[in-house]
Amino acid sequence: MHYLIKNGRIITKENDFFGDILIANGKIAAIDKIIHLDDSAIEIINAQQKYVIPGGVDAHVHLHLPTPAGFSSDDFYTGSIAALYGGTTSFIDFVTPNKNESLIAALKKRIKEAENAVCDYSFHVGVTSWSEHTKSEMEQCVKEYGITSFKTYMAYTGTIGIDEYELEKIMKIAAKLKVFVTVHCELGNEILKRQQAFIQHNKTSPLYHALSRTEEVEFESVRQVIALAKKTGCNTYIVHTSTAESLEIIEKAQKDGYTVFSETCPQYLLLDVNNYEKPVPESLKYVISPPLRKEKDRARLWQGLKEDIISVVATDHCPFNTNAQKDVGINDFTKIPNGAGGIEERMSLLYTYGVLSGKISLQQWVALSSTNPAHIFGLSPQKGEIAVGADADVVIWNPLSENIISKNTHHQHCDSNIYENFKIKGKAEYVFLRGIPIITKNNLIESSIENGNFLMRKMK
Repeated sequence: MHYLIKNGRIITKENDFFGDILIANGKIAAIDKIIHLDDSAIEIINAQQKYVIPGGVDAHVHLHLPTPAGFSSDDFYTGSIAALYGGTTSFIDFVTPNKNESLIAALKKRIKEAENAVCDYSFHVGVTSWSEHTKSEMEQCVKEYGITSFKTYMAYTGTIGIDEYELEKIMKIAAKLKVFVTVHCELGNEILKRQQAFIQHNKTSPLYHALSRTEEVEFESVRQVIALAKKTGCNTYIVHTSTAESLEIIEKAQKDGYTVFSETCPQYLLLDVNNYEKPVPESLKYVISPPLRKEKDRARLWQGLKEDIISVVATDHCPFNTNAQKDVGINDFTKIPNGAGGIEERMSLLYTYGVLSGKISLQQWVALSSTNPAHIFGLSPQKGEIAVGADADVVIWNPLSENIISKNTHHQHCDSNIYENFKIKGKAEYVFLRGIPIITKNNLIESSIENGNFLMRKMK
């Protein structure tokens, strides 16, 4: 079936115009002010008073993530269904090897785990330790599997975290391969020291999660990581930037000509540290890393979006149920699995509280949620674009829709939502994935669901 989207307001990173889009054979076949076709095999969709935008690309999700409290509550199937309802058609998850595990073995295992995804997807491959095999395995990831980025953690000392010495080695290899290193910036040893001190003094509530990971724990790590990026010439991407001071350091590196990208998430734009003062179990759901920050940080992050210092809004989607998962740490904050959801709400939240409040433009909304992450991580021009020849990942956005976020109606597989009772405007009314309408008039068309593509292997 071919589809002709008529009369829509087409929004891209570069353009904003009224026109028609022809979808044929899974691709965008034509774009024009008016397309006339006399063909009974073409279904016409009237997008008058609607926006037509590229499908969202969420560059930071953790589906089916193993933890001592069990897997994160969304697997690749339920997480991708939630993504589609929110207008996101592609995401980038993570391969997280155990210490000294082969990167290739971990990648193959993760590809298998993702087979039930119904969005298209890719991976950042985590490097959690350095060995004599790491260099060759990184090369194999890039040359055989098309991987464009490696993930490193400066937090989580003793498990998946690495030190500066290891990061420098990883960055040198990545620079030669011309790929990105993405970095979780927090001082792992400092966090561990503070956690132990709080627990010893019976300070065990979620508030002490935040107090063990204060602003300087992040921004001093950002400072160290960017110094290594300058030394090695490595293209660097700072994930979930949450503090004003971090952004100042990143902006300085950008102005000095270094390739340093910043990502933030809706939770750091819309929620604050006061949520940790709520009684348990309500406060448990806000335990994420980095933790929620202060109003001054939120204001600076919004400014960073407007000024294009921050290039991507992702979610770090990693939900856990309150019952039998988050509550395992009800008497010890260090045992609470870190993470929350957002893959379904991301684009509506950014539209409502960014675009409609005048903090960002419509074109920045599209860039932040789709085009920029696709470009940075090698998914464009197939993804993140409304362009002839691109994959027909197209969203028809109804700007007049109004909803209230609720755990009772969301599609993520979780018994709580950190955005509970948030009012949102705008909704993905139609969602096409590779030319197939998956969401039509806000309803999932189950007969249209197919397995997603592992994008980097497909695009090699």
